[in-house]
Amino acid sequence: MSEQRLRVSSARIQIAPSILASDFLHLGDAVKAAENAGADRLHLDVMDGRFVPNITIGQPIVQAIRSATHLMLETHLMIVEPERYIEDFQRAGANLIIVHQEVSPHLYRTLQLIRDSGARSGVAINPGTPWESVRDVLPVTDLVLVMTVNPGFGGQRFLSDMLPKIRAVRAELDRRGLGTELEVDGGVDLSTIGQVVTAGARVTVAGTSVYRSREGVEHAVRELRTLAEGALPVGSA
Repeated sequence: MSEQRLRVSSARIQIAPSILASDFLHLGDAVKAAENAGADRLHLDVMDGRFVPNITIGQPIVQAIRSATHLMLETHLMIVEPERYIEDFQRAGANLIIVHQEVSPHLYRTLQLIRDSGARSGVAINPGTPWESVRDVLPVTDLVLVMTVNPGFGGQRFLSDMLPKIRAVRAELDRRGLGTELEVDGGVDLSTIGQVVTAGARVTVAGTSVYRSREGVEHAVRELRTLAEGALPVGSA
């Protein structure tokens, strides 16, 4: 799918349904459902069974999803040695590639490699990782992802202890005048999305609360967006 046709949302709050929570037997339908619901982007969790205890998808699935949607694709690499696969995922259609601080000893270089490939760069930090560990790479980072669950499985309970970390990252980005996006992933639903937005997140990953909603994907995305926008501080861009 050509870059010119890519749908880039300008919404103040970005809703990113996580494909991991969808029915993989009907993956194409899940992608279209998110697009038709007005989702801003899709979140693709890549797990290798080493950095996290689960194994999910690889480049062929990313490529298949790319062929089915105009939405922005963010690929969350929960894998060891992510630098080895950056070009592969970019060629498969990932617009934004997120790597974990915990498995990237040369993090600055890895984020530069992502940008050099033509994709946007993202860095994720686990619940047990101090946010200060990514302070020095913020100039080459397009997105910071604060994990609000321990990575590896969907459907986990939101860790409210991460709210101060979200606030700290937001304060640092604002202090330095950086346009870096702040994203939260893990346990985001109708009861927690307002909390993460109030803390400073503007991109929210939602899996179970979207794809396993009894009211359907469209209703779930609409409700999440309403609550998120209602939680935006006055004067927020």
